[in-house]
Amino acid sequence: MNADKRRQIFERLKQANPHPTTELEYTTPFELLIAVILSAQATDVSVNKATRRLYPIANSPAAIHALGVDGLIPYIQTIGLYKTKAKNVIETCRLLVEQHGGHVPRDRESLQALPGVGRKTANVVLNTAFGVAAMAVDTHIFRVSNRTGIAPGKNVDIVEAKLMKFVPADYLMDAHHWLILHGRYTCTARSPQCWNCLIADLCEYRPKTPAPDQGL
Repeated sequence: MNADKRRQIFERLKQANPHPTTELEYTTPFELLIAVILSAQATDVSVNKATRRLYPIANSPAAIHALGVDGLIPYIQTIGLYKTKAKNVIETCRLLVEQHGGHVPRDRESLQALPGVGRKTANVVLNTAFGVAAMAVDTHIFRVSNRTGIAPGKNVDIVEAKLMKFVPADYLMDAHHWLILHGRYTCTARSPQCWNCLIADLCEYRPKTPAPDQGL
């Protein structure tokens, strides 16, 4: 895909949604961090239901750490892998209190040193909470990047590097959200809605169609 096509794609995505953001509900960088940790292999809807119960009770590193694993579990047990996530969240809160003064660090290395925080989670926090141009390649972004031809790659690291290189600089800050939302609601995994896609004419995806009937 050439640079002009990429620019047209992101221009259309911007026109359709000028101010995209995450669908996770949060009010502080810490609330976002915890929500993203909980969202691994879970839907944003399920995470929001849990944090709506949790955050009115505890929404700081010290307060959540005070709950302990057993105290946290009842709030998040409807989310997949909740036992492991509870341990990671409590330990992350401990480290934030002891090493970062109760604040979420603003650099990738420190973020990734927290339990349950990988590169994707760190990139979400950097981009969404701190306004850093970062690309958190989840399953939706990986699929859209490969299917459309925007930034094809065999793994998430390759796709991330290509997106950071090829997305026009003036669209880079919001590209993460546009691509996730496009993959979640239009360029879906099993039945992409090409008929309802605002970038269909720019996309390099060509669905397989049955061969025409040749008759006898």
